Amino acid sequence: MKSMIRIRMSMHDAHYGGNLVDGAKMLQLFGDVATELLIRHDGDEGLFVAYESVEFKAPVYAGDFIEAVGEITEVGNSSRKMVFEARKVIAPRPDINESACDVLAEPIVVCRAAGTCVVPKNKQRGKGE
Repeated sequence: MKSMIRIRMSMHDAHYGGNLVDGAKMLQLFGDVATELLIRHDGDEGLFVAYESVEFKAPVYAGDFIEAVGEITEVGNSSRKMVFEARKVIAPRPDINESACDVLAEPIVVCRAAGTCVVPKNKQRGKGE
């Protein structure tokens, strides 16, 4: 089971000089993807309990469109192991003008992570879609 969201980083997401977006924003997107995966699988939002790994691979800037994808890779009694990847799919082109953007021929991987979520047994409704 996989899930994907796509969102444009805004100036409100920029946290550092040069309109650089804080890496924690990618983890927030992964949390949203995980929530959808758990709802689809168990009928409950569950809880994110741990990241086993997080790798920041490329910078993200205000104006970038980011696609965050996730997949459940292992199902335990209450635990759900997942992997995530965030990719830049559209980038602004301020060198051309203030509203120019390019759709990237090849998405740029900006972050990868693996984590574990838990859905207590008494909240599982066994959707398994």
